[in-house]
Amino acid sequence: MAVSDIEEGYAFLVEPISTALAGIALVKASVDGIKSALGTAKDISAIAGDIDALLNGQQQVQAASNKKGGMGIADQFGVESVAKEIIDARLAAEQVAEVRRLTDHRFGAGTWQSILDERAKRIREAREAHAKARREAALSQQEMIDNMKIGLAVLALACVVIGLFITVMVSTAKAIGIG
Repeated sequence: MAVSDIEEGYAFLVEPISTALAGIALVKASVDGIKSALGTAKDISAIAGDIDALLNGQQQVQAASNKKGGMGIADQFGVESVAKEIIDARLAAEQVAEVRRLTDHRFGAGTWQSILDERAKRIREAREAHAKARREAALSQQEMIDNMKIGLAVLALACVVIGLFITVMVSTAKAIGIG
């Protein structure tokens, strides 16, 4: 998952291979947790954390296959690397499909899609909130800069006025012979 992108709030700064390994391990662990909890769960919230971990693990696997930074050409296009990426992605997809089937079976048809829809909505809202906060921060910073410019202009004008006043006073004092 890339920050700027997974779905926004997640950043993983690890190499693609370890990301994929962590992702597939997260998928497998989440599926095991979901399977054991489905029979005893009274509602979907009892397994929500495992579902979230499952979807995050799947995204890590996908991100690992999309992210090739730091890898040599042989690593990126080698048969072993390509095969591992494809197999990991398919294993993750199979696990997600199994959980979808089990969830829909336990809680009714359409439950899984409702979960995905709600998750996408929340991710979108989080992105929008983050973008709004960034815009507000930029506007606040620009306002502060503008205020500083105005303050400096007023200070410069005050210095000029005071300088002129002093010059006039000194000139007047010299003219009348006081100084």
